[in-house]
Amino acid sequence: MEEGRLKDIGPVEEDIRFDLEVVARNPLHREAAVLDLGRNGLDDDPRRRGLVIGVLAGPRGRTRAPVACGSPPPRFRYVFHRDRRSVASRDAGQDTFMKVSLFTWEFPPNIYGGAGVHVAHLSEALRKQIDVEVRTVAVGAEPKTPGMQVRRYPASLGDASLARADPRLSKALATLAFNLRIVADPIDADIVHTHTWYTNFAGALAKRAYGAALVATVHSLEPLRPWKREQLGSGYEISSWMEKDGLTACDAVIAVSKEMKQDIRKCYDVPEDRIAVIHNGVDPGVFRPRDGRATVDKYRIPKPFILFVGRLTRQKGVFDLVRAMDRVPKGVTLALVTGKPDTLGIVDELRAALKERRNILWLNEFLMEKELVDLYNEAEVFVCPSAYEPFGIINLEAMACETPVVASRVGGITEVVVDGETGFLVPPAEPEVLAERLARILGDPELGQRMGKAGRQRVLQEFSWDRIAQRVVGLYRTLR
Repeated sequence: MEEGRLKDIGPVEEDIRFDLEVVARNPLHREAAVLDLGRNGLDDDPRRRGLVIGVLAGPRGRTRAPVACGSPPPRFRYVFHRDRRSVASRDAGQDTFMKVSLFTWEFPPNIYGGAGVHVAHLSEALRKQIDVEVRTVAVGAEPKTPGMQVRRYPASLGDASLARADPRLSKALATLAFNLRIVADPIDADIVHTHTWYTNFAGALAKRAYGAALVATVHSLEPLRPWKREQLGSGYEISSWMEKDGLTACDAVIAVSKEMKQDIRKCYDVPEDRIAVIHNGVDPGVFRPRDGRATVDKYRIPKPFILFVGRLTRQKGVFDLVRAMDRVPKGVTLALVTGKPDTLGIVDELRAALKERRNILWLNEFLMEKELVDLYNEAEVFVCPSAYEPFGIINLEAMACETPVVASRVGGITEVVVDGETGFLVPPAEPEVLAERLARILGDPELGQRMGKAGRQRVLQEFSWDRIAQRVVGLYRTLR
């Protein structure tokens, strides 16, 4: 074994901390760690004696045990003093001795849904407080993330015989291969935090292999999305298994809404005291009122218009919205901004539905964030007709831009949109009611303006990313 190496990381005063790293022959063996501080030349300062805490990596996760002076035993992985901080790190408000590794399928530039937006903004807010690493799929150009390491891995089967599987099954198997690659790359983070079924299984493996504490944010649940069988075929069984194994292995699970917490309890055997409700957030400095006419002109969107933004999937209620447009006042356009489709068939189905409708402009591409902010600002009303929505971050984005929202009364949306105050809530899959509420705002500009201002005020008070990150770090600390 190599002898411990003690490094002073800041000016000495009452709350100094040290980082001691010990290389072990068997990092998964539980055994008390001891350390002779005198060997590190610090025995002349009594304040530095007896302040070391052992962090032992075991097959079921990390534990801590006080250590005494003496010689280190042959088997342990790390020893840290974790309860004191250097002056510099304290003044910066950053806990430099906590590291989180975020596992995510979506990360810039590969973003096509709310989970990707969530991780992109959360990672930036977290790195103001702790050390952050991101592990994601290798798609598109390398992201520019100063001050944050991003590791990328391919999502492919590699073996030609496996690649001959049903294409829908292959997608799930490729995701499983991606999870294995994430974990094969050594992990030194204190916390592994996974997002969606695409990485939940990797989190469970990382906990077992490296002893990291495991957290998962649940953005959706596979058992509540049966329409995904169309997308994944028998691969849906694999995605459901990966999600279940990943969530039941967690030390803590973050539900993005109170209703999502209830859904987790219904679907999986996760103890209630392990589930914390922490909402999604939005950056009110990016999503704010401003002139957005340049983007409206670019895409030749007639005004006034209703705005929809979301993935092209049955979950988002797109076809209910298309039918509702038959009942809205004449002269109003729907700007239908859709991202990546779940299946190729749904593209043809929507194209056929729009063939005879002249009041819908379909932008079948994922717009840049700046362009979305412009459209949120120029729309008379934002619409979210989802059949299933654990949270609905897009509603927050619209509200931050002072745009009223008409959305389905489902999932976490009811915790974001205040009915009659920041917009209207409607029952899902009822195009007639949806059209009536849209028409009400369109016909009363003062009502729309009042709802828009109330929406932004709600965002500022409850949903900024810095506030969300503080809650997440607070949860991390309970696991150390």
